Amino acid sequence: MKRRAFVSSLATWPMVAAAEAPKAEEEKIRTIAEIFLREHGIQGMSIAYGRAGKIDFEAGYGFADADGTEAVTPQHRFRIASVSKPITATAVMRCIEKGLIQPDSTVFGPEGILGGDYSGDVAAVTVDHLLTHTSGGWANDKDDPMFKNPQMKHAELMAWTLANQKQTHKPGEHFAYSNFGYCVLGRVLEKLLKLPYDNLITQEILSKCGITSMQIAGNTLAERRPQEAMYLTPKPGAAYGMNVSRMDSHGGWIATAGDLVRFASQLPVLLNQDSIHAMTTHGVSESYARGWNVNKVPNWWHSGSLPGTTTIMVHTAKGFCWAGLLNGRSEKLGLALDRLMWQMSSVVKT
Repeated sequence: MKRRAFVSSLATWPMVAAAEAPKAEEEKIRTIAEIFLREHGIQGMSIAYGRAGKIDFEAGYGFADADGTEAVTPQHRFRIASVSKPITATAVMRCIEKGLIQPDSTVFGPEGILGGDYSGDVAAVTVDHLLTHTSGGWANDKDDPMFKNPQMKHAELMAWTLANQKQTHKPGEHFAYSNFGYCVLGRVLEKLLKLPYDNLITQEILSKCGITSMQIAGNTLAERRPQEAMYLTPKPGAAYGMNVSRMDSHGGWIATAGDLVRFASQLPVLLNQDSIHAMTTHGVSESYARGWNVNKVPNWWHSGSLPGTTTIMVHTAKGFCWAGLLNGRSEKLGLALDRLMWQMSSVVKT
């Protein structure tokens, strides 16, 4: 939309299907959302709040498409990007609980889960190193393997990466956020459970939380799923030139905001308390544990970002959870979205 039409449309944007909050509180949240979208030039947003698998409040604001004709509803699905990582981590922790692997199980090499002719530091990488982003290499920087060789499948990409991008630290010594590490964890899960990644996550995680609408994203605009938002970028089409489906276990899911709240608020349905404690206790990094950012409160959360996508999922110390999804991205928008969700959470007093 042209900026003037975009701004003028804010006055009439609907808040769709809000749950049972008092009308005055609904209007306060609506106003906060409209101001945020206007200030950041974002087309659409979906939010949800709840606890223990119950959605207390969910709403859509703005538009899911570029033309401003498709209003966002709570049923709209967005690429959640790296918010996929806590989901993968939870599935790994379930495998540990079942005794299928141990945190110190090695991943590569003759004794590793995935095997291969590897030795040295590569063969020393464990499941826990991948969970905690301490594998010693393959960071999310300009050389991130997950944004290279888009024609390669998972096995080809792993082999290419291990052959061409050497570790820069000993495993366990250094924190470096790694999309590739969580891609590898997806392949570990497939080896252990003998199912494709999306099927095993549906079976082990989503079905137990009552989540039915999540799936792996398509790559192109033509592969846009039903009720999926469009991802809007300054350079038209920039969101549709990536191999997002290959990002499955580190950043490939689409979900509603309510789906993420159902997941985050039902960790005790999925894991025992020892596993939850391990997954939310920091290691080398004081702000990251196993699939979750953490602080001393303790709150747990994860954000996500891809071209045309900004997301966040939060589990507070009191068990209240929320998620916010945007179909746009700009510098520091993730921090702004985090502040927005906390601001909105303080409005509803019931």
